[in-house]
Amino acid sequence: MSKILVIEDEAAIRRVLVKILSEENDKYQLSEAENGLDGIELIRKEDFDLVLCDIKMPKMDGVEVLETAAALKPEIPFVMISGHGDLDTAVNTMRLGAFDYISKPPDLNRLLNTVRNALDRKELVVENKRLKKKVSKNYEMIGESESINHIKDIIEKVAPTDARVMITGPNGTGKELVAHWLHEKSPRSASPMVEVNCAAIPSELIESELFGHVKGAFTSAIKDRAGKFEAANGGTIFLDEIGDMSLSAQAKVLRALQENRISRVGSDKDIKIDVRVIAATNKNLKKEIENGNFREDLYHRLAVILINVPSLNDRRDDIPLLVDHFTEKIAEEQGTGKKVFNPAALELLQQYDWTGNIRELRNVVERLCILGGKEVTEEDVRLFASK
Repeated sequence: MSKILVIEDEAAIRRVLVKILSEENDKYQLSEAENGLDGIELIRKEDFDLVLCDIKMPKMDGVEVLETAAALKPEIPFVMISGHGDLDTAVNTMRLGAFDYISKPPDLNRLLNTVRNALDRKELVVENKRLKKKVSKNYEMIGESESINHIKDIIEKVAPTDARVMITGPNGTGKELVAHWLHEKSPRSASPMVEVNCAAIPSELIESELFGHVKGAFTSAIKDRAGKFEAANGGTIFLDEIGDMSLSAQAKVLRALQENRISRVGSDKDIKIDVRVIAATNKNLKKEIENGNFREDLYHRLAVILINVPSLNDRRDDIPLLVDHFTEKIAEEQGTGKKVFNPAALELLQQYDWTGNIRELRNVVERLCILGGKEVTEEDVRLFASK
């Protein structure tokens, strides 16, 4: 049920608005306020999905209501109600964040369409916030070891800039978490972060994947297609396992970094892009350069900031925190109670050789949560952790 607040000092117009909306949809829950101060008080107390607000009112005008409400609950869309003499002010309220305005006397179709569109937008805003919160939670960086705190400090300094970052470290250490946090804490966080696993794309398709193609560029190119760089425009592109990228694709990436332009496969038309590039690899790129597998000039373009993510064996003090985090997530995913690991079980897990790093630890914790007792013991770890 959508909750709508009507703030209007003229009782006759207020009644008309309420009557139109209640007849249009019996699921609208309508509240009324006869002045701006009363309206703000209601906004403080309740969560509204939409506010219809007159501009000229005693005590507090509509512009003041809009600005005050924006500070209290910025997600609420406002539709301003304007008299003929208020049109300039109504347009100005759009610059201040109002969704739209309607003129007095209200046109029925215009009013209802505006209300529907504003409510749809509110749903999108709420859903986007929910998804963003979910994504952020999925990419939490867990740990308080010296090495992890050092990485967190670097992220805080680097994220607000557009500096390119190269993330290194063994498989399963969480390089993608670092990339996501760099994006989440950057001014580009409202724009997309596009991930490309360079190792998972065949070498003959990597250029098309990154830069797109035009129809007829190759046999299966049946229509024009935008690439990942275009999709990430305004945001961030994460080139994971960049050490596996073909030399021809490396040359195109280098050009994109130098000129902030790309061209689709089969086209000579340049497309301007604004993309922050974060790269990651588990390979020693300096050795790859020596072996002729990676371009040195591209390496220096990408590795403005270097972040090395340590193996789990190098940060064993973080294992209890990671286990607690994983048990909570697993319980949430499976709809079960959270398992508790006793101190002896945690101590034994800290002694293991984690060749698969955090990814392996997560799998082991899930196995122990399923197969272990209500409290996971040292014996449970001995029985199930190594299988």
